Amino acid sequence: MGSRKVLAGARVVLPTGVVHDGRVIVDGTRIVGAAPDHADVVDVTGHWLVPGFVDIHNHGGGGASFTSGTVEDVLHGIHTHRLHGTTTLVASTVTGDMDFLAQRAGLLSELAEQGDIAGIHFEGPFISPCRKGAHSEELLRDPDPADVRKLIDAARGRARMVTLATELPGGIDSVRLLVEHGVIAAVGHTDATYEQTVQAIDAGATVATHLFNAMPALGHRTPGPIAALLEDERITVELIDDGTHLHPAALQLAFHRAGAGRVAFITDAMDAAGFGDGRYMLGPLEVEVSEGVARLVEGGSIAGSTLTLDRAFKRAVTVDRIPVEDVVAAISANPARLLGMDDRIGSLEPGKDADLVLLDHQFDLKGVMRRGEWVVDPQLG
Repeated sequence: MGSRKVLAGARVVLPTGVVHDGRVIVDGTRIVGAAPDHADVVDVTGHWLVPGFVDIHNHGGGGASFTSGTVEDVLHGIHTHRLHGTTTLVASTVTGDMDFLAQRAGLLSELAEQGDIAGIHFEGPFISPCRKGAHSEELLRDPDPADVRKLIDAARGRARMVTLATELPGGIDSVRLLVEHGVIAAVGHTDATYEQTVQAIDAGATVATHLFNAMPALGHRTPGPIAALLEDERITVELIDDGTHLHPAALQLAFHRAGAGRVAFITDAMDAAGFGDGRYMLGPLEVEVSEGVARLVEGGSIAGSTLTLDRAFKRAVTVDRIPVEDVVAAISANPARLLGMDDRIGSLEPGKDADLVLLDHQFDLKGVMRRGEWVVDPQLG
């Protein structure tokens, strides 16, 4: 099949809504407005065409870790998620020794420069020991701006996001530092009060790292960070829609309070995503994956997920009953905008990269295109 394609007959999800019997025209690596000469027409009648998925929080997959794997391992993990529709991915690290994290940042920044990943997300070590989740407590530290700056510098302009417990000493100053350097400051793994969270948002924090998880519960007298993060229009909330991290009612509460424009579906995937049950390492900690649920061997805390974004998409539509257009916003457009990449990705519009996902009428993945090339070929006429 040539580089010029017309995908015709699908229900196409555009920023303006769903177009029935629509078509997407691809010339080379881009979506174009008019069909070029000698384009191949691919009949995708009965399917959905949606933008490629954008995952801003992902630790690995296919048996590979972004925190500890070789370059080949990381590329394998990236490819695993591409097979599940994630055409743009931010590689997340977990808590480690500062020198080790700086070294990883160097390796991952090279992959970002090559276009394999969209950048780096540092989740830890600047998080609360009270809400550490699957992070090694002895390696945690307060968010001293000098340490935060060390990781930013090691990433060579490729740091996209840092998760902080902003109530810790240095937290607010670190938020301001991140904003100055164009890096997203994310509130997460935090024991902050409502008032402390408001202070962090006013300082420039714009993302809630996996809302509800690794933070105090919502209380009617002590609303904590959840209420502050949900109510503020400046915050985009990450949600893990795998049926394990969130009760469906909690997901509905967040989605409807924040609105479709302020949700980013993420995987928070670890090595086992797209791979299978067994024993894994998440940083220095051992994880047991059983029936697709990852927990620390010692203590039993949830340790990331085995989620892929195609499963999150299907669950959001079929179980949570969220409109397809709103799921597309949460899984593509909103994270693309957060990354400052919405001029290139996140929606099906002329001039943007030809990143798209083909789903059947049951929302099962049938095809994935990245920059005009099929990663998963739907084998259609």
